[in-house]
Amino acid sequence: MGQTMRYSIDVPNRRRNPMSRSHRGSGRFFPVGVSAIAMSLAFGTGAVQAQEAPAQTDSGAVLEEIIVTGFRASLANSLNIKRNEAGVVDAISAEDIADFPDTNLAESIQRIPGVSIDRDAGEGRSLTVRGLSSEFTRTRINGIEAQATTGATDSSGGTNRGRGFDFNVFASELFNNITVRKTASAEVEEGSLGATVDLKTSRPFDFSGFTAAASGQAGYNDLSEKVNPRGAVLLSNTWLDDQIGALLSVAYSERDLLEEGFSSVRWGPANGDNGFQNPAALPGGAAAAGGIFHPRIPRYGRLVHDQERTGATLSLQARPAEGNTTVSFDVLYSKLDSTRQENFLEAWSLSRNATQGGKPQVDIVQTEIDSQTGEMLFARLDDMDIRSEQRFDVLQTEFTQYTLNVDHDFSETVRGSVTGGRAKSKFDNPVQTTVLMDRQDTDGYSWDFRQNRNLPLISYGFDVTSPSSWVITGPTGANPRSEIRMNPTFQTNVYDTAQGDLAWDINDTFSAKGGVNWKRFKSDAQAFARPSATSNVSPALPAGTTLASVTQLLTGFGKGLNLPSGSVTSWLVPDLAAFERLFNINCNCDTGVPGGDFRRQGLENSATVANWRNVEEESLGFWAQVDWNAELGDMPFRGNVGVRQVETDVTATGYSFVNGATRPVTGKNSYKDTLPSINLSLEPVDDVILRAAAAKVMSRPPVTNLTPVFTLTALNAPNPSASLGNVTLEPYRADTVDLSLEWYFAKESLISFAWFYKDISTFVQTTQQTMTYAQLTAMNAEAFPAGGGRDPNLTYVFSTPTNTPGGPLKGFEISFQAPFSFLPEGFNNLGVQANYTHVSSKIDYCTTAACSVFVTADLVNLSPDAWNGTLYYDDGEKFNARVSVAYRSGYYQQVPAANAGTRGIVANGKSATTTFDASASYNVTENFTISFEALNLTNEANRQYHGELDGVRNSTYVYHKTGRQFFLGARYKL
Repeated sequence: MGQTMRYSIDVPNRRRNPMSRSHRGSGRFFPVGVSAIAMSLAFGTGAVQAQEAPAQTDSGAVLEEIIVTGFRASLANSLNIKRNEAGVVDAISAEDIADFPDTNLAESIQRIPGVSIDRDAGEGRSLTVRGLSSEFTRTRINGIEAQATTGATDSSGGTNRGRGFDFNVFASELFNNITVRKTASAEVEEGSLGATVDLKTSRPFDFSGFTAAASGQAGYNDLSEKVNPRGAVLLSNTWLDDQIGALLSVAYSERDLLEEGFSSVRWGPANGDNGFQNPAALPGGAAAAGGIFHPRIPRYGRLVHDQERTGATLSLQARPAEGNTTVSFDVLYSKLDSTRQENFLEAWSLSRNATQGGKPQVDIVQTEIDSQTGEMLFARLDDMDIRSEQRFDVLQTEFTQYTLNVDHDFSETVRGSVTGGRAKSKFDNPVQTTVLMDRQDTDGYSWDFRQNRNLPLISYGFDVTSPSSWVITGPTGANPRSEIRMNPTFQTNVYDTAQGDLAWDINDTFSAKGGVNWKRFKSDAQAFARPSATSNVSPALPAGTTLASVTQLLTGFGKGLNLPSGSVTSWLVPDLAAFERLFNINCNCDTGVPGGDFRRQGLENSATVANWRNVEEESLGFWAQVDWNAELGDMPFRGNVGVRQVETDVTATGYSFVNGATRPVTGKNSYKDTLPSINLSLEPVDDVILRAAAAKVMSRPPVTNLTPVFTLTALNAPNPSASLGNVTLEPYRADTVDLSLEWYFAKESLISFAWFYKDISTFVQTTQQTMTYAQLTAMNAEAFPAGGGRDPNLTYVFSTPTNTPGGPLKGFEISFQAPFSFLPEGFNNLGVQANYTHVSSKIDYCTTAACSVFVTADLVNLSPDAWNGTLYYDDGEKFNARVSVAYRSGYYQQVPAANAGTRGIVANGKSATTTFDASASYNVTENFTISFEALNLTNEANRQYHGELDGVRNSTYVYHKTGRQFFLGARYKL
């Protein structure tokens, strides 16, 4: 390399013309050359050449030259974006994404203050912004809203059928900029309580002339011990003096992963669910006044994840010679193909009632109970039913987006923009097949949590590796249990968008903007299953077929777990492929549905019909906004004020199962929102910016709650219940206030403090109340018709989603970023980026059947504390390295949760996590760079818990590890 690279940053000056073009509009600014710098960094060397900027802009704004390279350049770019916005904004340029130790977008975005992520299978999937989950956060790609959907393990939320965005669909190399908008403005569409995340792909006009770059990596996971490829290529060129251009980028990766650990499938009360006989008489039972609790399905498991991700972008741009019009056409494609095999060795009896041969038939031989928590820390049990389970999923997500944008300058002071496009996410889970084999009435089973609360020592009382220990019992056998389950699911989300806006620079101080947005969102879901519990029973093995021929031995379990001495590390599991061949289950001939094809006849299955739905939302919004860039006294003063008016029309269709047949049910709703907003930015002294913002915001209700389908337990069934969806739900609404102080105390440096407050006026919960069947009929005669043998005086537990009171959310963020240029030589290439966020919010959750009693607790998915930091070294020429740490405190996932017992209200939650990542790169030549990255250096576990809100009991629900991930790679740029 050998040369110093330069770029320029627009630094606000007290005497400048206040309406310099770079400051027109909070959402439109992007510094000259930043995209080129970012992408060159992403695929090229650690130092890059930006376009040379003049000493002054045409408006007189003074440009201060900052000489930085590599990773430091991308940090400075991010500060520049943040500094020039009127609202509260944070950004990441492509250098952060490509050179941070991040496998996908979510793990890159977590470096931003106030952002935390949730992982599935060791990889970032969704994000929370300032305590609000992905359901409350909008994501736009190239200016239009999008939604990407994947599937996950059941404990991680399963298939995403809501409004959240799954970032693991995309390779991070496809994007060159991420912007997180934390305050609202009229020009940014509605739909978020938390933030709007803008993702941008590269375009040919980000470069000048021909550009080519390629990167490749070999990834290794120390738990799976597999080596996987990862690579990306970018080609871009412009012609006719940069009047037309084309860009193509492609990214590909594979990932083979093992996930191992313990799970309990919640904890159940010993005296509930047809419990043990006289549990208070157990040793220590009388002292556990709040109840006694046991793991419902204690099990060890190995999950095998295989993933293949392919992504591509195509961008075509044209800009005629006069330069007044720019036309951009962008295509984004991503495909995520994966399989997941789950293998569990589990005890089944404690989740079953008396008629199923469950808990009441279990004999307690010996037990030890924690008198403080009521947990059965140790238990030796007879007459236990044990299962070996294998589940196999095929998961496919295909995302496509087409966007056409036309920008036109009508004159020096009037300009307009028109954008249209479609974003479609199609998720298929065509295969979800589970095979279970049993051993019934086992004596000598025990668990022991006394040495390790997360990894108990489990003894089974028999040889779990021997085929002679297990049975496959057919439907004619006594008390048949072995099962074959099939549960394929499908989810498609489509956003169609058309929008236009017009801006007029009234004078050197004020500009006026306005526009119209039309958007249509469609969500289609289907779910299938073998029609009933009876048909789930496995057929008996044919004569001459041995169990050994349809099973296989799982070995080497627990390598990364530090299991208790004596733990089982091998067990026999069903061989799903053998079962498919033996019973021909892939042809769906044993579904019990006429015609045999669940894709055509699945609606006849009453167990899954409620999961068939179509929701369509159409919204039309108009907005107006005034921006200014002036001086208040001698202080630069920028901002915007505006209002957005939007009407939303909802049509929701589902299918209910009534009197042995499916029935389509459709409901409609409409609501209007007026959303004013204001953003203020004042620079009282050089390099210090005060910001204030206020707005009314809204987020639309959960998609899964909107279909007006109804369910009703079978005639004469125990525990009668009924449910009804609610298309008339109002959106979440909130009033927000933000204040911040930013001090750019040196070049490339910032220290800032931000305070935020959101008054959430309404929340959506599923409430319950007890009603007679006559009352249900009077409420909705179509859903609950009179007659049919129903006793009108019989009481039912009726549940329905409804709007309930919300609550306040408040918090603060502290950020610090600086190179240590003041240190002696050898240390002056060090620098740091760090931030801390604290959030608190209390929501009233309904806890009684009549919803007359509430409990106040933290908002679900809200971590009170989160912080992350990066210590980096960047010499600007050859070598750079950094170590990053991200912390997220524990949070609730469900309030209230099932299996409460008598102690109090319980919740499912996730424990705190701290992850360490590292990376380093060396520029061998000006064009060739080698790199090394390491993720999850401490092999941090995913621990989920089940326990009371008072924190007395915190019982392990899930404790899984996925291993450390390492990448060795190279990049080359022409």
